[in-house]
Amino acid sequence: MCGALAGRRGKSVLIIDHSDKAGEKIRISGGGRCNFTNLYSSPKNFLSQNPHFCKSALSRYTPQDFIELVNSYGIAWHEKEKGQLFCDGKSQSIIDMLISEIDAAGAKLWLGTDVLDVRQSSAGFIITTSRQSLNCEKLVIACGGLSIPKIGASNFGYKTAEQFGLNIITPTPALVPLTFTDQLKTPLKDLSGISVQACISHDQTDFEDALLFTHRGLSGPAILQISSYWTPGDALTVNMAPQTSIIDALKTARTNRPKLSPQGFLSQYLPARLAAMMASAQKHMRLADMNDAALYNLALMVNAWQVKPAGSEGFRTAEVTKGGVDTKDLSSKTMQARKVSGLYFIGEVVDVTGHLGGHNFQWAWASAAACAEDL
Repeated sequence: MCGALAGRRGKSVLIIDHSDKAGEKIRISGGGRCNFTNLYSSPKNFLSQNPHFCKSALSRYTPQDFIELVNSYGIAWHEKEKGQLFCDGKSQSIIDMLISEIDAAGAKLWLGTDVLDVRQSSAGFIITTSRQSLNCEKLVIACGGLSIPKIGASNFGYKTAEQFGLNIITPTPALVPLTFTDQLKTPLKDLSGISVQACISHDQTDFEDALLFTHRGLSGPAILQISSYWTPGDALTVNMAPQTSIIDALKTARTNRPKLSPQGFLSQYLPARLAAMMASAQKHMRLADMNDAALYNLALMVNAWQVKPAGSEGFRTAEVTKGGVDTKDLSSKTMQARKVSGLYFIGEVVDVTGHLGGHNFQWAWASAAACAEDL
């Protein structure tokens, strides 16, 4: 994106990628259909040590700007939910579009090329690659974070930033499934595959979306979202009936249907296997046998289940990397390093992390556009 826009401004552009294929992160995104932006993307959808940093770039290159580019190529798309835009066909169409933009701008793309060394020179930078050495006036690092190493993710961007004296906010997995402790894994192993609509809370942040039980722990959009805010050792509050006050419903049921079992009651709100697990301590009881304290405890299992994950599945399955190049060391207008003229960092390598749903791609396009204006 940055290379195409810089090329259209008349710059001589070479894009170097160590992967043999361009845009692998694009290809696998959105289940292969690329959630390429979000209609409602705004600064509130991003995490950063400096929450104001993303505002300038996002305001200057909007979701509508990228939609216009997609439309100009005749790529069919649809809104799935909550402003999430996906290709009707395969995500390869977005990759093909960007490569066409590169070609039209006269930019060159070298795939399967390793960068072995980067040095500053009086005229800019000397880049040593597995093909040859090169000289450039300006250098843009757009290599992403550590997420999904099997498609080539590496720490190259962070190492380069540190080489030139920039600070790194410790990279951690984000938008990632969370894992259970052994103590939780055993009793919950039979719930694998069950999905419910839930509200997941951590401190002052909560997300309501699908929750999925896995053989390792918890996943689904609600968990992926909250994982960006969660830190190891913290507990999460899980409400598996966010539209219902279970305690009120239990008290009413105890009066009107006293012979109903706790499991039978919960089955009205939860899948059968999940209801059985939540009511396992009252397996042979009726609602009539339960005092108010027992009802409250059962209600809390549904409306405010406290779970302390053991950890996450890590960068192997994380959709993005939280942290990265410290925004204090970059210009929010141009993405240029404050202390190193001609050196830029854009996209996921920067400490700007979006919510699930196309926001991280919008940051990629917007930060690329902001950078290209200055090249």
